[in-house]
Amino acid sequence: AAIFLQGLLTNDVTQLVGEGPAPAGGAGLPRALYAHALNVQGRCLYDLILYRLHENPEEEPHILLECDGGVLEALQKHLKLYKIRRKVHIAPCLDLSLWAVVPGERTGDIAGSLTESPDQALILTPDPRTEVMGWRLITKKGVNPLEMIPGSQIGNIEDYHRHRYQQGIPEGLKDLPPGVALPLESNLAYMNGISFTKGCYIGQELTARTHHVGVIRKRLLPVGFSAPLPKEDDAVPVGAEIVTESGKPAGKLRAGGGEVGLALLRLANTNEPLYLNIPGDKVKVTARTPEWWPKTAGK
Repeated sequence: AAIFLQGLLTNDVTQLVGEGPAPAGGAGLPRALYAHALNVQGRCLYDLILYRLHENPEEEPHILLECDGGVLEALQKHLKLYKIRRKVHIAPCLDLSLWAVVPGERTGDIAGSLTESPDQALILTPDPRTEVMGWRLITKKGVNPLEMIPGSQIGNIEDYHRHRYQQGIPEGLKDLPPGVALPLESNLAYMNGISFTKGCYIGQELTARTHHVGVIRKRLLPVGFSAPLPKEDDAVPVGAEIVTESGKPAGKLRAGGGEVGLALLRLANTNEPLYLNIPGDKVKVTARTPEWWPKTAGK
């Protein structure tokens, strides 16, 4: 499974099965890994979190892939297309539930509290993308996560997306349009989602060239709006243009809800007044650099 995925994904999947370089900090095998599957032009198709289900490197590797629910069938087709004569079994796991455990104001030791009921959690692991996204919890369907994580409460999906937008974390079809989004502009390197030392994978050439040339002129950034975006689905067109005060294009809105969102912006324009063009209105847009980005990120 790991060798099969290694040729399809941006990250070094061998780390997950104990064959690759040891993780930093001398820790054991990581439980989760973030990666993108790219097309041959080096653009994102699917953003994935991989989870290691087997306990140690001697066991046969079992890897669980988390994807956007809207691409479940497309991703299976994509994997099966490359499966050629490999002994790999690919099947959807419809009996599982996925929870994001997002840190609140008073975050206790989540890991410590969870060790008390490990049998109900199939997987509980820090989100591999960044610490600010908290933890990923996978359980059998019907298990109540409140019993497993003391002091937690169940939010709604809008809370989760708002948290992501505020932190500048893209996820799924809307934020990373397949065949459109570029991995490095989507901050894949900042989110621990790419290896520049592994062997070949589909879409590697353009990505490696961009990395080594070192110039990324546009990036996905968290943005705030001067007024909440209208709730109607068609009120804000997909990819609505963001312009400077003089009307020059500065980027495009990818996703948003309420007063926060994600936009792909030219880094040269991020410090000037920006406006989102939506039918019949102009909304002021303020871009931010996320605090969790590496300190050298602005360069």
